[in-house]
Parts: sequence; structure tokens; C-alpha cells
Amino acid sequence: MTEAKDPLATLDASTQRYRTTEAAHEQSRQDVIADVLAALRAGARPTDVVDRSPFTAAYVRKLARDNNIEAAKKGKASQ
Repeated sequence: MTEAKDPLATLDASTQRYRTTEAAHEQSRQDVIADVLAALRAGARPTDVVDRSPFTAAYVRKLARDNNIEAAKKGKASQ
């Protein structure tokens, strides 16, 4: 028969994995936000930015507003 694992040791291990991956996920999120802002500042169409990011259109608009990036003018194509 196999011995039962110590549930607290198992919890410790899974908590450590969670914290490690949580930090990596947050770093990736910050990287994507920086890239979204860079693309918007470079004149990329918000629609194209949304299509390539994991964020919703509403969140991309919020990021733009919070970072003083003006909304694209209607009918203006990006270069």
C-alpha cells in the first residue's frame, strides 16, 4: 500500500507553484499593456490592437484614456 501524502506539504507545494506562476502571469500582463500602449502611440488602429491582445475593446480604450492617448479620428487610416 502507498502512504498518504501529508496534505499540508501538498498544500505548501501547490501554493508555491501558484505564487510562482502568478508572478510570471503578472509580468506578462504588464508586458502586454506596455506593448498595447506602444502600438496605440505608434498609430495602430485600436481594432487591430484589440484583435492581437488578450484584452477587450473596453479595456484597451481605458488604457488609452488613462495614458492620455487620443481616440483615433473616424475615417483616418493608420499609416
